[in-house]
Amino acid sequence: MRLLAARGGTVPGAPTMVLQHREALVWTLGKAAALEQLVMCQYLYATCSMKDRDDEGLTPEQLEATRRWRREIINIAEQEMLHLALVQNLLTAVGAGSALERPNFPLPPHAYPAGIRMELLPFNEQSLRHFIYLERPEGLDMADQDALAAVEKAAPLPLATEDEIGPRLQDFATIGELYRAIEIGFDHLAEKIGESRLFLGPPGAQATSRDFWFPELVPVTDLASAHAAIDTIVEQGEGARGEWRNAHFGRLVAVLDEFLDLRDQDPSFEPSRPVLPACVREREDGLPIPLISEPFTSRSVDLLNAVYEVILQLLARYFAHTDETDDQLGVLAEVAVALMKNVVKPVGGLVTRLPIGPEYPGRTAGPTFELFYGVDYLLPHRDAAWAVLEERMRLLSELGTRCQNMCSPQYMPTLVKVTATLDSLADQLAEAR
Repeated sequence: MRLLAARGGTVPGAPTMVLQHREALVWTLGKAAALEQLVMCQYLYATCSMKDRDDEGLTPEQLEATRRWRREIINIAEQEMLHLALVQNLLTAVGAGSALERPNFPLPPHAYPAGIRMELLPFNEQSLRHFIYLERPEGLDMADQDALAAVEKAAPLPLATEDEIGPRLQDFATIGELYRAIEIGFDHLAEKIGESRLFLGPPGAQATSRDFWFPELVPVTDLASAHAAIDTIVEQGEGARGEWRNAHFGRLVAVLDEFLDLRDQDPSFEPSRPVLPACVREREDGLPIPLISEPFTSRSVDLLNAVYEVILQLLARYFAHTDETDDQLGVLAEVAVALMKNVVKPVGGLVTRLPIGPEYPGRTAGPTFELFYGVDYLLPHRDAAWAVLEERMRLLSELGTRCQNMCSPQYMPTLVKVTATLDSLADQLAEAR
């Protein structure tokens, strides 16, 4: 392979973050949960940007390869969903609520250490190298030019000390290093206060393969199962404790290698649409962003973002439920997964074919996964929470209908199916309530 001759591993004795009490562990797990979600959104953005039609200027060989790469990255994104769920289980196990909040793209300064860059990029050589850099094993000498430039400008974040009462962001160079610190934090607290006091959350409030399709999704009840959850995350991502070729890191290296071979054969090969991360409205924090001026594009992007937000609300309710039955928990999970597959996926592909506006000629929109407000605002009372979720789904169906009323015929089949799906899933929530 052009990119890689050998892999590295954890550097023995390397300094790591200090997680000195439960609050620091919970806070850092929250940062890890947001990171998993941000990485997943990056993968989804890239897959939505990829050409998948016969009329988009690709040869049959190029189209087949692009579709194959898209399936591979979608599968990686699905495993990031598993990692997000495992982190929620780890949080529940130590007595914390779910952590599904995250900053919007583009990320504000200092959201993460300088070397951890998060960007919405179309599928191309740059994004593949960016993803590979994010998933790299500890100790592997690689470069991401944007990340390196940020590191050069930023001073390292200091490690915490044992006597600090509040948690804060500390430096870590790789995702694997973050989880190594979390693992050490679990070990430290188990020794300090005992496993029975550390793992006090109810196993029944955690996600399992009963409601989701991941066999690796098991409750965290003690130190051994916490280690197993972290091992799954690290091994699937970077392969530092397993075979890297089957991990996200190695799979992305293989995709990049194939992509470069095809581009060598045809230098004009472009597998992605000309997407640009553009938003419907200005950000409250004042960060400059491209704005969408085409009305239909604006409404379609709003629809996608609002549906994604409802997915997070459903998951938040799943992890922080009160008196829901097992069947009702299954409905929450089923509706969340159906929204991702049957609404976010098709609408994400649709918006990448829509123009942003005359200010950005030739550029199309993309799924920015913008969150309008916190996803954990629902009342803890079951009837009220489920009523609000159903109401929101009905509103989204109405928005889908309004999108149909202003779209061109080529997009009508997608929007008709999406609106019918929203109606059906709202009915499912109403019946289960």
